[in-house]
Amino acid sequence: MSDDGAGDGDIPAEFVTFKYPLPHLAAALLGKDPPRIVAMGSSSTAGREDVVPYPARLEMYLRRAYNNPRIDVINRGVGGQEADDEVGRFNDDIFPEPPPLVIWQVGTNAVFQNRDIDKVATKIAEGLARLREQPLDVVMMDPQYVPAMLGDKAEASDRIVSIIAAAAEKAGVSVFRRWALMRHWHVHNNIPLDRMIDPTDDAKLHQSDWSTQRVSVALSEAISKAPAAVT
Repeated sequence: MSDDGAGDGDIPAEFVTFKYPLPHLAAALLGKDPPRIVAMGSSSTAGREDVVPYPARLEMYLRRAYNNPRIDVINRGVGGQEADDEVGRFNDDIFPEPPPLVIWQVGTNAVFQNRDIDKVATKIAEGLARLREQPLDVVMMDPQYVPAMLGDKAEASDRIVSIIAAAAEKAGVSVFRRWALMRHWHVHNNIPLDRMIDPTDDAKLHQSDWSTQRVSVALSEAISKAPAAVT
């Protein structure tokens, strides 16, 4: 379990254990060039003015974990986008210089913006297929467990979480299960939902500084623990 001074919000091993290895990242960490990670996504990746986004935090934690100050996490988040928009940016934001690892955060706006989830599912599968054609590793990140994604949107949220898990399994890539981890904090650690959302966000969609930090710690641990190759 990670703590990193947070004092609460535990991180059980099931949430930081990836099923699939990260061989390209492992090789890059042993190479001469600075290891690069591209964080693709929407506002959960891009961040908001009052909360430092997860890519910047992840970079700090991974540099610490690997004792390597050259690790770069490049933020390619654009607020309001969903899979169709993001796949359209792959050619410009990922493929010119394929990084060893892409973290693709997806699914939130499919629910929040009431998009056609079937079409989003098709685009997620297409995007994963395109990513798997490149010499890189992929980790999917599913939506945040916050009030805006619950209530009358809970069923759609559960559906998109399941779609992401199934698509990732078919493509042979791991999922960072943000939805389940944040739900664990709320249900099992009795952390109020209000603590997990940005207090300046009237939509109650975006994560707070606290939950962003904890998610970043968990993701860093999952990446650090991932096997380098199939055993």
